[in-house]
Amino acid sequence: MRWLVFLGLAMLSGCALLPPAPMLVARPAQPESAPFAMNGRISINHQGERHSAGLHWTHQVRSDEILLLTPLGQTAARVYRDDSNATLDDGDKHYQDVDAESLMQQVLGWHLPLVGLHQWVLGLPAADTQAQIERDTNGRITVLRQDGWEVRYLRYADTRPDSLPTRMQLSHEDMQVQLLIDEWEWNPQ
Repeated sequence: MRWLVFLGLAMLSGCALLPPAPMLVARPAQPESAPFAMNGRISINHQGERHSAGLHWTHQVRSDEILLLTPLGQTAARVYRDDSNATLDDGDKHYQDVDAESLMQQVLGWHLPLVGLHQWVLGLPAADTQAQIERDTNGRITVLRQDGWEVRYLRYADTRPDSLPTRMQLSHEDMQVQLLIDEWEWNPQ
């Protein structure tokens, strides 16, 4: 009987010794070509309507997959785009268009700016167009204005200049987006 108690305590203590997964705090050396996956939460306020969801985004160099999740973690909508088209699955309905932004606008009533967003979430301006940038004393972007969007970086994972954002606010005309990033993964499959 004594050995059963000891075995049970040993198993419980073994679980307690597992270290937590490290939080990624810095961008990779070549962020423009680095595939990533991120988990977080998103809140959208568009024309007085509010929407919120969990978010899982997998970005590859030539494609993006965004899963909008219910509070229990089930997929409420899936947006996929690659070089040739975009699809949106909303429950049992399937939609297709040339680009993801217009497809999201048609089906959801709002859109995320995927063209620049994959660089903005890394704390960088999109390379293709002009940007107005304000920085803090550590060199991190605090406000980015690009392509009609204003991106405010409210929190970073660390104080390093190459630190990853963990909280952002995006504004465009009558739409405000809050993005909270909980975890990152580089080079997802």
